[in-house]
Amino acid sequence: MATTEIDRDAAAGSPKTSSTSRGVDLKLEIVVIPVSDVDRAKAFYTRLGWRLDADFASADEWRVIQFTPPGSACSVIFGKNVTPATPGSARGLYLIVSDLAVARQELLDRGIAVSAPFHGAGDVHAGSDEPYLFGSVRVSGVDPKRGSYSSFASFSDPDGNGWLFQEVTTRLPGRIAGDGTTFASTADLAATLRRAAVAHGEHEKRIGGHDENWADWYADYIVREQAGQPLPS
Repeated sequence: MATTEIDRDAAAGSPKTSSTSRGVDLKLEIVVIPVSDVDRAKAFYTRLGWRLDADFASADEWRVIQFTPPGSACSVIFGKNVTPATPGSARGLYLIVSDLAVARQELLDRGIAVSAPFHGAGDVHAGSDEPYLFGSVRVSGVDPKRGSYSSFASFSDPDGNGWLFQEVTTRLPGRIAGDGTTFASTADLAATLRRAAVAHGEHEKRIGGHDENWADWYADYIVREQAGQPLPS
């Protein structure tokens, strides 16, 4: 069965807004999720290991709780009288991870039920699974080619709000500027260094010996990977 491929050429050709022409930065920082039992939801997101930023209340009429996933610039808010949405109706909430296996195992170690890894079924989109980015057919296991953006796992909070891990190792072109490489956490940096180490090992095999300029090669690899540029050989 075919694997869904990311069209990098099409992505690279999409219009981009330069930092010099942009009038104002728009930073997505809050996603509101609807829950029926605030304390139960708070206990769940605490078990996930997310950072508790706030728990404010005004008598019995209003309460707002904010959590932030590790390494994320965006937080989630839930509470009482903060959204008219039906509890459990938030679906397709994506958590981008650099290593799907590690992210899954951390949740399992915390006693959180999480699905087995899955990937898309190519051009087949009609199926019985809950829809996600690649359609409504989930093929068991990680993407055979281990392509960036192509492997997933899912879990839900007690109300049924649906979360997905998506493994991203190499960004599509234009998502991150080549001169602005940053890491949200030490775990992200460590995962990138591990991938660079594997690639550099292959590089040394090709050149037939130790690469004295390994530091420059690593730096070039890391910047290119984040910017979605062709990787060094």
